[in-house]
Amino acid sequence: MKRTTTVIVLLLILVGFVGSLTFFWLKNQEDPVTYTTEAPSEETIVVKTVATGSIVPKEEVLIKPNISGVVDEVFVEAGEYVKQGDLIAQIRVIPNVSNLTNAKNNIASNRTALQTAEINYKTQQAIFNRQKELFEKGVIAANEFDQVNNTYLQAKQQVEQARINVTQSRQNYDIIKTGTTSGLGNIAQTQVRATVSGMVLDVPVKAGNQVIEANNFNEGTSIASLADVTKMIFEGKVDESEVGKIKEGLPLEITVGAIEDQSFDAVLDYIAPKGVEENGAIQFEIKGTLKKMDSTFIRAGLSANASIILEKAENVLAIKEALVQYDEETKLPYVEIEVGDQKFERKDLELGIGDGIFVEVKSGISKDDKIKVWNPVQGIQKFAGQ
Repeated sequence: MKRTTTVIVLLLILVGFVGSLTFFWLKNQEDPVTYTTEAPSEETIVVKTVATGSIVPKEEVLIKPNISGVVDEVFVEAGEYVKQGDLIAQIRVIPNVSNLTNAKNNIASNRTALQTAEINYKTQQAIFNRQKELFEKGVIAANEFDQVNNTYLQAKQQVEQARINVTQSRQNYDIIKTGTTSGLGNIAQTQVRATVSGMVLDVPVKAGNQVIEANNFNEGTSIASLADVTKMIFEGKVDESEVGKIKEGLPLEITVGAIEDQSFDAVLDYIAPKGVEENGAIQFEIKGTLKKMDSTFIRAGLSANASIILEKAENVLAIKEALVQYDEETKLPYVEIEVGDQKFERKDLELGIGDGIFVEVKSGISKDDKIKVWNPVQGIQKFAGQ
């Protein structure tokens, strides 16, 4: 029994010894880890956030009629340039029966008032003439004559006002019936004219469409929209997580999807003070004025992206962020510099801005240093080597 136990123990020792020899032999057969190096480079690093939106005119003017009716003819099309005062459309007035009747009754009432005023004026004129003769002969006192004179002048003024009321009521009747009247000259209300110079962006009405005048109670029907297309802005939205990073005056780089290989410079000049919830996230509206666009024509409404440049460092010494290591205790950045064949020395760094790929190095290394690539993916390298 003792002999059997001794044999088993010796076999186990032998197996362990053979296994250890095999392990160390296999270990010696593995390729040693060889670290590659990379050199710093000179880069321009830009830290930015992106907003999506569209290109729209800085000022868009809606042309509305000042009288209701039916569009008789439209004289412009979208895309045309017009000058201030150019004819946009002609309106044909369809009179309202109720308003027309009221206007007629107003004319009759004012005529009656005029007749009454004229009768009173003739009576006061006769009294004035008699009293004047008596005053000149010294029969009546001056105070009594002054009262008669004042009454006569008031009667004369009432006649003049009554005649004005009749004229105005006739003009009002003509406007209700035809849309214009004598005395308005070139500002006939049936003619809709451009109030500013610019390009016609849209003509939402056609001949035969009914339109409503703009007044205090109704914004009216838009006949056309005009804008100066040389003055465009970017309108977009940024998420609440990004709005705290931006401020007015920052430069924008605008890219338009429909215009390839070209970008436009702009300046951020508006950030909404209040956000709006969209799809569960709070969005803030921003606006940026495009700078000189040269000869490039940008159509209003085109989708665009704006890169808001938060920080920028031009032609600075930089390394890839993947090369940076951090001390486990101090959390300060450092890299390992090659000082010999597969021998490296630690160098502490002072870093600047980074864009996720490159990071600015303010101090710690020089352009000629070779930096250890400390985190190679060996599995991938081995697979690639096969």
